[in-house]
Amino acid sequence: MEDTTIGIGMFLAMAVGFIIGLGIAVLYLLTLQKCLNRVSPPNRAMNPALVWLYLIPLFNLVWAFFIVLNIAKSLTAEARTRGIDLGDGGKTIGLVYAIAGACCLVPLVNIVAGWVSVVCWIIYWVKIAGYSNRLAAAPAPAAPPLPSA
Repeated sequence: MEDTTIGIGMFLAMAVGFIIGLGIAVLYLLTLQKCLNRVSPPNRAMNPALVWLYLIPLFNLVWAFFIVLNIAKSLTAEARTRGIDLGDGGKTIGLVYAIAGACCLVPLVNIVAGWVSVVCWIIYWVKIAGYSNRLAAAPAPAAPPLPSA
């Protein structure tokens, strides 16, 4: 009887942890999607909806690199268009987070890499949210003139 109670308790704890983790991941991806939506379509290096592929287990270890690089490319292009400075668009800290996340697959290295990945992921998330807010506050790029007939 006691073993069953412990097993049920462990299952419930894991289920709650999974739901909390999924909720945090959804908030993170909403931040990334909102940021990409604020980039004008010609400057987007990826469709904002594609960030949701990150929810695919194991694939997300590779997809994180695509997200980081394409968001950085989109942000730097948009910054150039609007005449604002967004640095490297989060590329450096994002790559550190993605590399450390991939290193979590390596035994022993994963002990340190996991913590590095989490800390850099939080910093990356905060940076992207800040860039998104700056894009929302900055004047939108002027529309190109219509060709005259």
